Amino acid sequence: MTTNIRYAAVLDPQPEGGFTVTFPDIPEAITEGDDKDAALFNAVEVLTLCLEQRMDDGEPIPAATKVKGGEWIEPAAAVQAALLMRHEREAQGKSVADMARALDTSWPAAQRLEQPGSNPTLKQLERAAAALGKRLVVGLG
Repeated sequence: MTTNIRYAAVLDPQPEGGFTVTFPDIPEAITEGDDKDAALFNAVEVLTLCLEQRMDDGEPIPAATKVKGGEWIEPAAAVQAALLMRHEREAQGKSVADMARALDTSWPAAQRLEQPGSNPTLKQLERAAAALGKRLVVGLG
């Protein structure tokens, strides 16, 4: 089963033109665009930045909820990879130390897999996924 991290965005048309974009699950993520395409492009950027900030600050990452009339927005790949690794590790009840042992690496190296700015290689992500009993799948959307 392929899993993606995504959140519902609400696009509100503005009387002067353009759209304001908000994310009910990530209230600090607000942006706008002159047209729908620009608003959706900006939505990816603001969602990515807000999720990165929450991860850096150690704040919880809420589960996504469906919003009537909302558009699903996925953050950048680095945030996707970090969050997916964290979610799966936690779902399996494993610690970062458990991952380090399974990957035969240091605790800091295993922890970097869950940090969006660390830029792990595909080989590192494949090894980590395998250690969790999963398979890394890459796609273009």
